[in-house]
Amino acid sequence: MNPELKALHEELSSLQEEMKKSASRYASLLEKVHPSQVESAKNLLNYLILRKTDIQELQENLHRHGLSSLASCESHTHRQIQVTLERLGEDFSEEEAISLDYGRAKIQETARGLFGEAPENWPTSVMVTFDQAFLDKKEIVSDLLKKGMGIARINCAHDGPKIWEEMIKLVRQSSKKTGIPCKIHLDLAGPKLRTELLGKGRISGRIEVANGEKIWLSESLEGFSEKDLVISPGEKGIIEDLKVGERVFIDDGMIMAKVVKLMKNSAMLVVERNSSKKGRLNAEKGINFPDSKLRIPSLTEFDLECLEFAVEYADTIGFSFVREAKDLELLRNELRKYSEDIPPIILKIETYESVINFPELLLEGMKEPSFGVMIARGDLAVEIGFGRLVEIQEEVSWLCEAAHVPVIWATQVLENLHKSGIASRAEITDAGRAALAECIMINKGKHTLAVLKILQEITKRSRSLKRKNRLLFRPLSIAERFLKKI
Repeated sequence: MNPELKALHEELSSLQEEMKKSASRYASLLEKVHPSQVESAKNLLNYLILRKTDIQELQENLHRHGLSSLASCESHTHRQIQVTLERLGEDFSEEEAISLDYGRAKIQETARGLFGEAPENWPTSVMVTFDQAFLDKKEIVSDLLKKGMGIARINCAHDGPKIWEEMIKLVRQSSKKTGIPCKIHLDLAGPKLRTELLGKGRISGRIEVANGEKIWLSESLEGFSEKDLVISPGEKGIIEDLKVGERVFIDDGMIMAKVVKLMKNSAMLVVERNSSKKGRLNAEKGINFPDSKLRIPSLTEFDLECLEFAVEYADTIGFSFVREAKDLELLRNELRKYSEDIPPIILKIETYESVINFPELLLEGMKEPSFGVMIARGDLAVEIGFGRLVEIQEEVSWLCEAAHVPVIWATQVLENLHKSGIASRAEITDAGRAALAECIMINKGKHTLAVLKILQEITKRSRSLKRKNRLLFRPLSIAERFLKKI
């Protein structure tokens, strides 16, 4: 055998042997997942084995010799290595069960269960965020269904049970009228980290802030005056978890400040950058603490109050700001206080901790017959840094495909078009990438019907061009960290 081919054979054989042993090595993990998820869990573990080391040179050499570079093996990792070894003369009497067809069919089957059949002439399902304004113009819901909406998303961070029930009733009436089915997705609010102006700017709800200006973070105005710039983060217990030097982002990262001083019930921040158009800090804007390990629960008291409603009405439940496996276990236990038959859970990946713990979250999700993942890119970008968003959203997508878990691509899809009626060039490209997910979520806006029309055209064209790109597999820190841990 050619020396180069022999070297490739040896390297692939080493990977094949390691994967062959994974089922017994990780038996304690596999015995905890639902029987229908065992093969998918095996494939996830094999993919993590592949991604724990740098195989870019191996990939280049495979490609050079006209062999599979393993660049699209997420859904059937072990079998892809076997197939490549067969081209080098190996003969496997027992093929790995998880083939390309198996992985693809498993994802499609789960996606149909979560999102229903994709709308006619659409390659992907579409989730539309509901607006209370729809209740005043009921005909728009029928139009949305005809244009492709297959899932109605209700955000529990807004309105209340009475309005939610009216929205659901309207969806069901419109669905019956048009003959087009529609799922109900209920998004739990999670911790409401929102700016509340307590001192200066409290009445107007906004205050101008300059670089270098001091902001006090406190739960009350006690010890301050009305002239002090004091904001509350909206949840108790945050300030005591902060450390000097940690960053605080406000309004989707428009304002970046650092903790410079800690006192008993407050923290002094200094603004290092204000990129907002008018240089203002506004009330009711999101606030993120990407460097801080916060001990606030992912499942809040308000979320717990919503669970009975969710069990009764929802087809799927979105778990906002989930951070680790025990959070998901807690939510399932709380849901089962109302019914043993609980709706499938959609994990919203929007924190740094959820990315770090993602393999554990997937394996915890596999304890149920089905679940999904939403890549919530808004808070995620602020939490991990905008420069890493492309990298991380792809890593999450790869791991989901390895686990045969459907993905919802969310946040700011065709946002400019939705708000102003005109799309930017960049968001057209972004929508093309969204087409590779099993479902796309769009937010509220004035031009929802126009968004659906253009999104359909983009997704159809994008899907006809590609399923995957050829990828180079540098070491994946998520994989290395997880396998060391277990």
